[in-house]
Amino acid sequence: MKTRIAAVVLGSTLFLAGVALGQRVNPKRHPNLSAAQELCEQAFEKLTAAQRANEYDLKGHAAKAKELLEQVNQQIKEAAAASNAR
Repeated sequence: MKTRIAAVVLGSTLFLAGVALGQRVNPKRHPNLSAAQELCEQAFEKLTAAQRANEYDLKGHAAKAKELLEQVNQQIKEAAAASNAR
């Protein structure tokens, strides 16, 4: 049962990560935003590794942190779009 839950969590996480982090900010136009986005992606990957290392038993805190990183990534994209609109 624990393995099945871990598999579902991992699958959901990978799907959300692909969707949320898939679109990149243009590094030539927005080098600082692009760097911030890259660091956000690295943090997301490290959280995933921590979840795996702890058999997904982090009481939901790593999952919550990943949700917040997805929001951060969206805000970075919106900041680039706002800059592009000027």
